[in-house]
Amino acid sequence: MSVLAHQPPQIARANGIEICYEIFGDAAAEPMLLIMGLGAQMIHWDDDFCWQLAARGFRVIRFDNRDIGKSSKMTGGKRISLAEFLKMRFLKIPIAAPYKLSDMADDAIGLMDVLGIESAHVVGLSMGGMIAQELAISFPQRVRSLTSIMSTTGNPKVPPPTREASAVLMAPPPATKEEYFVRFAQTWKILRVGSFPQDEALDRSRAERTYARGLNPAGVGRQLRAILASGSRKQRLAAIKAPTLVIHGTVDPLVHPEGGKDTAASIPGAKLLMIEDMGHALPIPMWPEIIEAIDKHAHGAAAKAA
Repeated sequence: MSVLAHQPPQIARANGIEICYEIFGDAAAEPMLLIMGLGAQMIHWDDDFCWQLAARGFRVIRFDNRDIGKSSKMTGGKRISLAEFLKMRFLKIPIAAPYKLSDMADDAIGLMDVLGIESAHVVGLSMGGMIAQELAISFPQRVRSLTSIMSTTGNPKVPPPTREASAVLMAPPPATKEEYFVRFAQTWKILRVGSFPQDEALDRSRAERTYARGLNPAGVGRQLRAILASGSRKQRLAAIKAPTLVIHGTVDPLVHPEGGKDTAASIPGAKLLMIEDMGHALPIPMWPEIIEAIDKHAHGAAAKAA
């Protein structure tokens, strides 16, 4: 097999901010934009995961959302307290936010513009799935296919996270580097649900790499505000024209499996893939099924459009 092309991390000036991105695969291949979730840097799309997609014939672009990693840090918005979170959920009191998911979708479009990409296969995970949905609603001509992974519609009727997963979400930031490494492993153990020795063996090196690229706890808080302030997309999802695949784990503790089912039910013609025993993570043993599904879906959409 020929050695695949690679562009190391670079900074693009897009939508008025700086976005750090990286590209795996050949320039002539079908572009695939990967959008990460809440508080997660682009490297949470594991290097090998990206390489495997690139080997399937895609030009894979991953990037740091605003307020995370090496992309621009925003300002404003206090940390969300548990009381405020509960008020929003149960009393339907709106939450103020410095920006919304639609602004983050504009960031992704800005990055595509800088890279000269007219349209791409868009794959979003968790909050990234919400941003990907916004893209497909607001910029239909820019989305060749949509894959929404472990995400939801914003519909308040979808059951909430488990108590343990909520605690992870609302925990105060670690005070020291070592505390961060311990918390990283604890968090992913809860989110992965069950034992995944390959991933557990990588937790320390993944945590070190994340820490070295820079943490921004205030930014994670603003991203959470963006999700909560953006409300439900359920009605608007009916307008999506892009071929859509929804992937969700059957034991997801953070975004309830009903979130995936609701997404698939809300988008005309969407396919739903429920992955047995998958939590809110992409464990290495489950990559073959996930990568195969993304590949088949994106190449199928491309063949139909040809």
